Amino acid sequence: MQKEIELAISPDFIKDENYIIQQGSIKLKISPNRIKGIHIRKRSIDARSRAVVYRIRVVFFIDESPILHQFTSNLQQVKDAKPVIIIGAGPAGLFAAYRCLEIGLKPIVLERGKSVRDRRRDLARINRDGVVNPESNYCFGEGGAGTYSDGKLYTRSDKRGNVEKVLSIFVEHGADADILVDARPHIGTNKLPHIIEDMRTRILEMGGEIHFDSRVDDIIVQFDEVTAVTTADGKRFEANHILLATGHSARDIYELFRKKNWQLEAKPFALGVRIEHPQSIIDQAQYHCSTRHENLPPAYYSLVEQVNDRGVFSFCMCPGGIIAPCSTEPDEIVVNGWSPSKRNNITANSGTVIQINLEDIPNALNNPFALLDFQRKVEQKAHQLGGGQLVAPAQRMVDFVENRLSQDLPVNSYKPGTKSADLNEVLPSFVHEALRGALPIFGKKMRGYYTNEAILVGVESRTSSPIRIPRDKETLQHPQIKGLYPCAEGAGYAGGIVSAAIDGINCVDALYKSL
Repeated sequence: MQKEIELAISPDFIKDENYIIQQGSIKLKISPNRIKGIHIRKRSIDARSRAVVYRIRVVFFIDESPILHQFTSNLQQVKDAKPVIIIGAGPAGLFAAYRCLEIGLKPIVLERGKSVRDRRRDLARINRDGVVNPESNYCFGEGGAGTYSDGKLYTRSDKRGNVEKVLSIFVEHGADADILVDARPHIGTNKLPHIIEDMRTRILEMGGEIHFDSRVDDIIVQFDEVTAVTTADGKRFEANHILLATGHSARDIYELFRKKNWQLEAKPFALGVRIEHPQSIIDQAQYHCSTRHENLPPAYYSLVEQVNDRGVFSFCMCPGGIIAPCSTEPDEIVVNGWSPSKRNNITANSGTVIQINLEDIPNALNNPFALLDFQRKVEQKAHQLGGGQLVAPAQRMVDFVENRLSQDLPVNSYKPGTKSADLNEVLPSFVHEALRGALPIFGKKMRGYYTNEAILVGVESRTSSPIRIPRDKETLQHPQIKGLYPCAEGAGYAGGIVSAAIDGINCVDALYKSL
């Protein structure tokens, strides 16, 4: 017999299985000797009161030996199967390729960037020398932006598809099984590249293809139906089904659509800054302590406030993380954040952003590129203020709110370097004013948050795509082009690793129905 119950466990005892069995036996009103094993199905931290506890959902095996079901992918050999071209090897592209293997289609993945191993050299140059390779950076390359910018797997996409399946595939390829349990699962930038490599090996073993340094420059259409793509190195790949999973920074794809007069739409996105605090400040505020308990992870936060009828909210919070340079061109500044698997850096950072709506930008309803052009100008202005080599404009938090140039900046995790600047010169006035109003309020919600020990680094601008590539709600194909499936973040239909992976799977399923 199996019984599942919820328990509240002190951090002192969260690793003590005998204690958990004892607490379960009390709640179940049975002898602990009858419990032959347990399985923790879900685990979260409840820090709402001063006594922080873990809330765990536990399956107790009563009078029977525990049986745990292990997920194993059922893949087919597809070397000679019908081809599907997948443009982009981010989470959407890789999980689309995996789904192809499950249903007997041959994925041909074309990735403009490099493999995870070769990509490291370009990331080192970005951090060390402030030099951007437009084809290989934090956004472009095997695994996409998530590979080297954190690997956070938290999502609210349960209604879009099977979240547990996505997490299970990660575990099958080397991720810690805790991601199946934790309320806010996280792999870590140090571990995710190896998992991505293992997925690539499996795809190739089953007859799929993955081509790096293969930027797609043209999509060939005959009689309103896709037939092939060509790459920058002159190669041609033929197929009647193409998944477009290029990510939100592949602006050349949008230009290709404009050139061919294919439908695009302007889409709201969010813009702001990365805010970094000492992790100890966040721990003390969230865990109501002077020193974080050794069995508690570095604390995270989620903040939101309405200022001037605009939502200001934290985004992609990275406990124990660093701020990363995510520019894709040498004349722009774009920042993001990531954490290693142990989240053991001394700083915590989060995007803090404001929604940019179509009505904020002149002619956005008629010009699909209006918000993209706006985004680009902000990023270029940040580059100008930083002075080059990816140095980012920055300001202490209280100085920012009080419209005062910082005389100096705190030591921070952004490796190319920061330069004291008035962020009012970078951010549009309505963004600047909303941020100025929200930060002191965040400080009232979270003790210690509002402090000049915190640094604002500009700009956080690639929260999502400012352009949507439309698709039919049923077939998921572009309304003008049969066989073309706009997918995930680059097309405006996902936001994060898991939701992008799910959208990749959904597009392959829609494709399969059309055969």
